[in-house]
Parts: sequence; C-alpha cells; structure tokens
Amino acid sequence: MTYAKNIFIALTLILALAISHSAEAATAKEIDRDAREALQKLYKHNELAASLAGKSKAVLVFPNIVKAGLIFGGSYGEGALITAGKTEAYYNSVSGSWGLQAGAQSYGYVVFLITDSAVKSVHKTKGWEVGVGPTVVIVDEGVAKNLSTTTLKDDAYAFIFGQQGLMAGISLEGSKISKIKR
Repeated sequence: MTYAKNIFIALTLILALAISHSAEAATAKEIDRDAREALQKLYKHNELAASLAGKSKAVLVFPNIVKAGLIFGGSYGEGALITAGKTEAYYNSVSGSWGLQAGAQSYGYVVFLITDSAVKSVHKTKGWEVGVGPTVVIVDEGVAKNLSTTTLKDDAYAFIFGQQGLMAGISLEGSKISKIKR
C-alpha cells in the first residue's frame, strides 16, 4: 500500500470512530433536557425563533449533531418532537455525503413545523428527508430580515445554531429524520 492510502484508511477509521462515539444512544431524559436547554438558548439569542415557537404546531429539536468527513462524511444526532410544550416522540437525524470535504464539527438545529401537513409528514413517514416533502426554509440572517410571524407562508422553518469545529458549511438538505424509541 502506498503512504497516501494508509493515511486515507487511518483518517477514515478515525472518522468512523468519531461518528460512532457521538452516536451513543442518549436516554429520553437526556434528550429532553438537552432539547429544552437548546430551545432556551436559541430563544434568548434569536427573537424571531422565539416568536415562531408561538405560531408552530410542533417543534423538532436536535440539540447536538456531530458531522465529520474526509472525502466521505456523515452526521448524526438525536432530538425530540415537542408539541404544546410536551415531548411527543424522539427522532434521529442522519446524513451522508461525499466530495471535497475534510474536518469535523458539531451544531444543533430546530425545525419549527408551522402547518398541520408538515406535522403529519413527520408523523406518517418512516424517515423524512429534508428537501423532500414539506418545504423547509433555512433561516439565516438574510431570510430573517424579511420574515415575521405575519409573513409565514412555508411549511417549516429551520434555525442552525452553536456551530463548533473546523468544517466548511452546513446543509440540512438530504438529512434523514427518523423516529426512534426511547
């Protein structure tokens, strides 16, 4: 084997270990605690997110997603679907990718489900892929300037927060959200 192949194999193993370590199953109590803390931090720093919470039929919270990649990459995290202030179900968020990428990072995201059809889609699918089904708008600074609770027209709005690490870009497109038992 060449030196480059050895490095590639070693880095791939490190990536697999990093993702599998982060994928240790959390208890329902841990997910609930982390989800509620993440929401409170988001609401404290983002007025629009706090006002969207009042207009949402449900909120899907993933407090900690770990993403790593070296040509091949992936992400994983667990979260909760909260309806009327109570946890209704638990979900995981998984994605895979390949291409020009290297690094690792963690972040959280919250999806405010505005319409009944968005909530129904999450409930009835065995795995909901972001980008397929209900329209999810990623709220960044540009979108936030033109959005208010009176101008809502899409099914769901997502906020990404708490990015840490060294990896360029975050996309929810292609993330698969599936119900899990806790």
